[in-house]
Amino acid sequence: MAATATTAASFTLSKLLKSSTPKSLSLLSPKRSNLFTSSSHFSPLPLKFKQPLHPLHSLKHSTISRISATISVGDKLPNSTLSYFDSSDELKTLLISDLTHGKKVVLLAVPGAFTPTCSQKHLPGFVEKSKELKSKGVDTIACISVNDAFVMKSWKENLGINDEVLMLSDGNLEFTKAIGCELDLSDKPIGLGIRSRRYSMLVEDGVVKILNLEEGGAFNVSSAEDILKAL
Repeated sequence: MAATATTAASFTLSKLLKSSTPKSLSLLSPKRSNLFTSSSHFSPLPLKFKQPLHPLHSLKHSTISRISATISVGDKLPNSTLSYFDSSDELKTLLISDLTHGKKVVLLAVPGAFTPTCSQKHLPGFVEKSKELKSKGVDTIACISVNDAFVMKSWKENLGINDEVLMLSDGNLEFTKAIGCELDLSDKPIGLGIRSRRYSMLVEDGVVKILNLEEGGAFNVSSAEDILKAL
């Protein structure tokens, strides 16, 4: 009797151990046949990594530089406010509309006062050709930079400029931004920040007739000679 009980107990324990043997684990993910049912089935989670359909390219290879601006030939200039020192050494402000109304005006813009190309080539060229330009009907030649009026005054004195060119400050970039000619040099380690693109333009009664816009600070198409050729 005792042997029979022992045998039965052994069989029961063996059966329990066999039924409770743990199964091997695997990564599972839920797979529902119907989104609105509570029952779930599981299938192995795939561990393969697929390549993206549209591979990313390096920014330096995908960035395309284009010469562009908001302003273009035929447009009327925005009526921004610029500043300057007059012949009496008084700081004044000047509206673009007052500068250009009923006049033929040449505007040249430089990335920065006292910088090499601006000081040695661009601005001096207009000073040198000022009489020739005015003989062809130009009333005023004005140089615009985002430097403040004090810097523009000092630069004028440094170059020995008299009344050949009017030195105008766009210190708040009001005019430069309005015509879309900002030049972002803030990635340079020498602290140039946001400047103006180099350009020259002929404006008649506030309307752009000629626009010579450079790529960044290059000096290829915006000289006094380029304006003279187009007059």
